[in-house]
Amino acid sequence: MDTYYAAVYWGDRVESAEACARRAETFFHLLSRCDPDFTRWFEKADSRKKALQLQFEPTFETFMRFFKRRGYRMGKIGFIFGAWTGHSEGKQRGGMVRFKCGLDALGASNSCLLELPQEAPGTERVLTVPVLTEVVRAMVVAWEPDHGGVFSDAYQRARNQPVDEPYTGWLTYLSHRRGQVPSLPEPVRVEPVEDKGSLLILTPERFNGHEPQHETLADDVRASLDKAGLLKESSGDERTLM
Repeated sequence: MDTYYAAVYWGDRVESAEACARRAETFFHLLSRCDPDFTRWFEKADSRKKALQLQFEPTFETFMRFFKRRGYRMGKIGFIFGAWTGHSEGKQRGGMVRFKCGLDALGASNSCLLELPQEAPGTERVLTVPVLTEVVRAMVVAWEPDHGGVFSDAYQRARNQPVDEPYTGWLTYLSHRRGQVPSLPEPVRVEPVEDKGSLLILTPERFNGHEPQHETLADDVRASLDKAGLLKESSGDERTLM
């Protein structure tokens, strides 16, 4: 068994509450098209019972109200927000979002992270290349990040990739700002994401970080990207900091 999360990262980008609210609205709107589990959202709270009373519609107006609260502000510059889908622990576990937006270089890196299902039936529906491609696309269109993707926890633990460089994942997104993607070994497929960057899909089947063949493929892809200079000037991995 392997587990996964989707995330995107970008560096210094100071933005107003209005700009961050519009990005958040776009993200949740596009994410809702990816799977039915992503159509219902709740604020976080001290208890499950209380949180289930905090359902909200992810609109521009809603986020503008949220960003006026002290708990959703990162000091004088930037905003932080977290939400979950209301699914109980167990078969439907997954569907938690955290993002930081509007921060400057002195604050924590801007990022958006989506925890993915860890058990069936959610894994069977969501952990497929077509669905995850749309998840990453939603993140890219909304947040315009520098890099990101869908990452295997097992592979991350095995390789301990540098936090100041883009991670190599089952799906890896790299903005055009980083440079041109080189030729990569089969069966890797490269697809454009709008006019913003490239999405590298390592395997058509579910990538498994415990599988030696998949590990070797990810290592080879990472070596090619490093040689082409695409792994420099990164904003780092914020998963443990959010």
